[in-house]
Amino acid sequence: MVGTVVYEIVEQMDPHELLAFYQGQQHATTQSLEKLQRMVDSTFCLVAARQDGRLIGLARGVTDGVRGQLVECKLDPAFQGPGCVTRIDGRIEHDSEGIAHELAQRVIDALRDYGVERIDVLAYGTEVDFCEELGFKKVGGLVPLVWEAKARTKPATQEVD
Repeated sequence: MVGTVVYEIVEQMDPHELLAFYQGQQHATTQSLEKLQRMVDSTFCLVAARQDGRLIGLARGVTDGVRGQLVECKLDPAFQGPGCVTRIDGRIEHDSEGIAHELAQRVIDALRDYGVERIDVLAYGTEVDFCEELGFKKVGGLVPLVWEAKARTKPATQEVD
């Protein structure tokens, strides 16, 4: 049984703490504290779970006002149940104590209260079951696509005669 877990909607999160949390999960993320701060600043709702002041889970939601997205729900695998297989990347393998469910539900509630008309989520592997338990449904015909943004290099300037 997990001890007392405190949930809070966070206005600001220290990017150092966020980076340390991601690194503890072996989650591949930017190492740029500036980009992590920008990510937090662009988040509509960020919910943190802490035990004895230590960050053990977080969920984030973003919105344009009409559509919302549960973009992240991570839980330290040490706080997941015995069904956790990977113990990496904070994936929701086995949320036996309901911590990740509570994190995600608080983000969903905040988005719904804001008036969004649709909430999307992308799930990987065992996260599909977790998201279905939250009420999300699979959408047929969709194909996830990704474009890895790389920093642009400025083209050489050309002189015009």
